[in-house]
Amino acid sequence: MSGALKVPFLDLVTPHAELKHELVSVFETALDTAAFNGGKAVEEFEKEFASFCQAEYCVGVGSGTDALRFTLLAAGIRPGEIVITVPNTFIATVEAIHQAGAFPVFVDVDERTSNMSPEALAAILENNCHFDSSAGRTIHRATGRPVAAIIPVHLYGQMADMNAIQDLADRYHLVVIEDACQAHGGEYFSTRDGQWHRAGSAGKAAAFSFYPGKNLGACGEGGAVTTNDPGIARKIRMLRDHGQAQKYYHEIEGYNGRLDAIQAGFLRLKLQHLEAWNEQRRQCASRYRKLLGSLPGIALPCEPSWAKSVYHLYVVQVENRLGLQQYLNEEGIGTGIHYPVPLHLQEACRSLGYRPGDFPVAEKKAAEILSLPMFPGLTDRQQVRVAEAVQSFAMTQKGILAAASD
Repeated sequence: MSGALKVPFLDLVTPHAELKHELVSVFETALDTAAFNGGKAVEEFEKEFASFCQAEYCVGVGSGTDALRFTLLAAGIRPGEIVITVPNTFIATVEAIHQAGAFPVFVDVDERTSNMSPEALAAILENNCHFDSSAGRTIHRATGRPVAAIIPVHLYGQMADMNAIQDLADRYHLVVIEDACQAHGGEYFSTRDGQWHRAGSAGKAAAFSFYPGKNLGACGEGGAVTTNDPGIARKIRMLRDHGQAQKYYHEIEGYNGRLDAIQAGFLRLKLQHLEAWNEQRRQCASRYRKLLGSLPGIALPCEPSWAKSVYHLYVVQVENRLGLQQYLNEEGIGTGIHYPVPLHLQEACRSLGYRPGDFPVAEKKAAEILSLPMFPGLTDRQQVRVAEAVQSFAMTQKGILAAASD
């Protein structure tokens, strides 16, 4: 490997170096005006990000976890009610459900897209629940709890099948809240109105994270909620700021979950580049498909005709995942695993009562997925290097899917 081209999993240095002068200017403005919390910088970012997401309102908050938790509370999800989501996501999805006082129930994911399976969702609603027409609520038979909401996670930059999920939500009187923390700019085609829609405009509300590695990342922590519901937007503005709509007049108990002005300024600056950055990611994904598509035994990301992914991550599926990851590491190529243990098998979720085998698709993926380098600015040469290393491993180790050598 000596002298060979090294490829990082993620490059956060180059884009910040390219924008350094403008980023410093944002910081200097904050210093000169002492506008550190709220104010014009936050309001302008909220307006522009709402427009980007094709939503009426955006409320900046302290993190993606804040965004999910505040959205559940603002949407009226009550303690003890069930929120249905998927087990192959970051734990913040379940943390937010628990912290809102609700109870998470998992459904398995689609084999091709890794997102919530509408078939699995329909099965649990039809077989494990009943609709109480007198109360106008769907009740989970085993627990007697009301089912209140669905959180589809737009994993890796690709939106879930919102057409099918929203149809089921309407039938069972459920609220749909998008976990869009990995899908800034992702789109899906709605059969309801024959148009493409952005992540953040498809459900009752949507939660975004601006963690530095996201497609739109802050230089620290940050998050936002988008919605077309003015009541939800107003409630979240209070929740993020100690329950006050007017300083020192507290209508409810809230939280300290504000997006600070410096981060809002950074995000507003980066938002101007997001369309171009997302297009670069899509081009990189297309290049990977050409380079790796003919290699037997490796499953590449599936992008259905009704979705436009923004490839927050480029995740392949192979049987000997750890062997390939170790080989790439030795070759100087960075990788990641998102995520190695599905939530229903995490120690933190033991009390939910799930067991191995309950969600076979999610469990199989957790054992076989590997995230390859993906970021704006990833070069042709770097991608060729990655592909050659993957091919070399496949040929010399016979390590990618036993079926490939059968």
